[in-house]
Amino acid sequence: MSSTESPDTRAALPVPPAGPGPRAGGAGETVRSVNLPGLTVTVRSPDGTAPGRGDGSGPREPALFVHGLGGSSQNWSGLMPLLADRVDGEALDLPGFGYSPPPDDGVYSVSAQARAVIRYLDTTGRGPVHLVGNSMGGAAATRVAAVRPDLVRTLTLISPALPELRPQLSAVPTALLAVPGIARLFSRLTRDWTPERRTREVLSLCYGDPGRVTPEGLTSAVDEYARRLELPYFWEVMERSARGLVDAYTLGGQHNLWRQAERVLAPTLLVYGGRDRLVGYRMARRAAATFRGARLLTLPEAGHVAMMEYPEAVARAFRELLDSDVTEKTADAGRS
Repeated sequence: MSSTESPDTRAALPVPPAGPGPRAGGAGETVRSVNLPGLTVTVRSPDGTAPGRGDGSGPREPALFVHGLGGSSQNWSGLMPLLADRVDGEALDLPGFGYSPPPDDGVYSVSAQARAVIRYLDTTGRGPVHLVGNSMGGAAATRVAAVRPDLVRTLTLISPALPELRPQLSAVPTALLAVPGIARLFSRLTRDWTPERRTREVLSLCYGDPGRVTPEGLTSAVDEYARRLELPYFWEVMERSARGLVDAYTLGGQHNLWRQAERVLAPTLLVYGGRDRLVGYRMARRAAATFRGARLLTLPEAGHVAMMEYPEAVARAFRELLDSDVTEKTADAGRS
């Protein structure tokens, strides 16, 4: 990447549109569409998992994974199989992202994304779930856990997009997508960029070390990026979703995301990357002090998508969260 490039054109999207795992409908995953009131969501889950945990201790508990702005359910394709013996995992394509069409009302606020998650859990009856969110998905998951604690067994947040008073300069171009017309302007300024160049620019923004992306992962991401650029609503979804995220940062009172974080009752795991260029590493301390009794995993070499960069480390921390939840419930049962 040339040091003379404008920073406004480097932040194409805040999360790669595809991960290192299988593509939609590929070997190793099942992908299906679920019709909900006012929207349709695509749901991805690993194939070939046994109905039990594999250790004789009973059935797997449900888990739901929620991606960030510009992402898709494929962002979880590297992590979900590592947890398949413990949880029955599913990942959503939020409305307008991945293979999910736009919602009927055209609203892309953080609250709307949270409502989509709630609507899915209420309709399918899968709750309470182990809820996992990254970036914008982490903000939506926080809101779900705060307003519907009955749906959330544990909460895991990977670089959650919670309000920062002093955002990093490298995150400013992404916020500019919220300005009307900027997304379309960006598309015109970069119309000669190949999908591979676009994807590499995104990876350089999101990964602590883009060299960790495998050749197969890069090919998958490039193909997915090219597909989504052909969607007539692609830039509109990006603009409105970015605006919804910026708006969520400005909300006060009980709707403020930090205020809602204080209300979360579920055991919480926080994951932050030391090389995150979109969510400040310094926010880890504030988040750990806000979510009551939260566990904190910091990965100094990770960027914004630790579940894609270091899935094994995230999986270990998630397992420890589940083990502590089981221990606490057993202790509570013994005292009752």
